[in-house]
Amino acid sequence: MTIRRFVFNMLEVNTYVLADEESREAVVIDAACMSQSECLALDKYITDNRLQPKHLLNTHLHFDHIFGNRHIYEHYGLKTEASAYDEDWLVEAPKRTRMFGLSFPGHPVAIGRYLNEGDTVTFGQCTLQCLAVPGHSRGSLVFHSIGEKCIFSGDALFKRSIGRTDLPGGDHQTLLQSIREKLLVLPDETIVYPGHGDCTTIGEEKRSNWFLTC
Repeated sequence: MTIRRFVFNMLEVNTYVLADEESREAVVIDAACMSQSECLALDKYITDNRLQPKHLLNTHLHFDHIFGNRHIYEHYGLKTEASAYDEDWLVEAPKRTRMFGLSFPGHPVAIGRYLNEGDTVTFGQCTLQCLAVPGHSRGSLVFHSIGEKCIFSGDALFKRSIGRTDLPGGDHQTLLQSIREKLLVLPDETIVYPGHGDCTTIGEEKRSNWFLTC
């Protein structure tokens, strides 16, 4: 599986494109592309590598992670696959975006498939398993590739930090419990690809993440 990271919009959200090397089937995680140039950059990578997008996944539905969902729907016919517990964030994305002094591009596209704990997403010979990790939002998900020994953690777990919990649906203790019960039990060598910032590993976070060691 190949993994390509893009950093999109003024909030510097990580968008990931995962591809099965043989079939060229691909998954987009957290399409955060907002401007025309960002959307074109994503399209160019997909075209240049002859990828066939099969799934659009969202770790959660905060507005900064869904700016590009309509573009993906209009160009590739894919609706997001995400948790129903975050659906209110999707519906209210334009209003909540304005609260931060920004504008939401177009109208939100409805969820195409509801994902829950234990669900799987397949593309080519690759499989992602869904882990429910509420706390940053009620519907936060982590996508786990057992074969590649990596996770896509959204805004639940960052390098030496964790997600904010002061937005509607957030809860600090719930997030800590989710991380400890769902993520820290994974092998130490598991690579963590977060929603913002650089990648890390589970082992590194066990050793150096103040939120998890205090």
